Amino acid sequence: MQLQLSPEMQAFREEMRTFFTTQVPQEIRDKVAARRHAGKDDFVTTQQILNAAGLAVPHWPVEYGGRDWTPLQRHIWREEMQLAHVPEPLAFNTSMIGPVLAQFGSQEQKDRFLAKTANLDIWWCQGFSEPDAGSDLASLRTTAVQDGDEWVVNGQKTWTTMGQYADWIFCLCRTDPTAEKKQRGISMLVFPMDTPGVTLRPIELLDGGFEVNEVFFEDVRVPSENLIGEVNKGWDQAKFLLGNERVGIARVGGTKGMLALAKELARETTYNGRPLLEDPRYSSRIAEIENELVALELTALRVVANSADGKPHPASSVLKLKGSVLQQEVTELIVDIAGPLSVASFGEEGSDVPDWARVAAPEYLNYRKVSIYGGSNEVQRVIISGTILGL
Repeated sequence: MQLQLSPEMQAFREEMRTFFTTQVPQEIRDKVAARRHAGKDDFVTTQQILNAAGLAVPHWPVEYGGRDWTPLQRHIWREEMQLAHVPEPLAFNTSMIGPVLAQFGSQEQKDRFLAKTANLDIWWCQGFSEPDAGSDLASLRTTAVQDGDEWVVNGQKTWTTMGQYADWIFCLCRTDPTAEKKQRGISMLVFPMDTPGVTLRPIELLDGGFEVNEVFFEDVRVPSENLIGEVNKGWDQAKFLLGNERVGIARVGGTKGMLALAKELARETTYNGRPLLEDPRYSSRIAEIENELVALELTALRVVANSADGKPHPASSVLKLKGSVLQQEVTELIVDIAGPLSVASFGEEGSDVPDWARVAAPEYLNYRKVSIYGGSNEVQRVIISGTILGL
């Protein structure tokens, strides 16, 4: 099955492809293509290039840098970016706090934050998950108590991705512990990461990396004007934010790119005297993933086409669920192609092990996270059963 584009949309695709492959430094794109670590400078450089061309936040309101594109244009923009191995605009800025500020923030907050958020002059991190409140986010225990013109925050957040780079954090806090329902009595505050009382501690992951952190708050004083929206309405903002996150979380273009790599590697790798690509077991796995990717892409188009007033369709949970499954399947396929070479993945550079095989196992381990973040796949199934199937 092929998705046929109109001549206008095909021209738009070519425009995006040309920009991404000519305007973003090749060195950065090569790093992403080789699945090596992209640092803070790479993200900032890329996002500022995109923002200068009006391509960083096309889904935002036009007055704050958006492009008033159709859902199909936004889909093509994201897919071509992924296929070109361009670091995507920082999700914490562009898909999370930015849309929340545009929807719920005061005019003063919009003027203060949105332009800098789009240009990555402010690097945001997310203060949602806690040790005892992950997928069950409503059980969070970090508190914010009003004291005059300030809020005093105490508690702990965990799995704070790229928090070591962050300038500011958007943080969910319990502001009314007596609320009848645990989803009530939660508010969103924003404050600098260098505020006195904020402590960050890195967490080493299975792949040996340090992309996530624990963050501790001890009597952190936050000005009242840093409250986003209304007091005790943070759960509405959290649902809005997570819905926006899930729309882009399917990563159709990124998975297409990884699958293309897997096919190339299977063509070059031999087993019993013939290419792995000719092995019925491998070829059938690849074909199945390709079919599922087409179905996922069609679903993604339906979701964005039915999102109203910036509010994602409930089927965004389907994208999150299936998208994460396919990402994990492709990384597992590449590890299987590497075979015994994958055990050398944690070895030093400079060995005879090809670069792609050296990163195969760490990438496979790192991608275990995608079925957890943004709301675990188990939670997505509950959302799907209730909001879509009516069970």
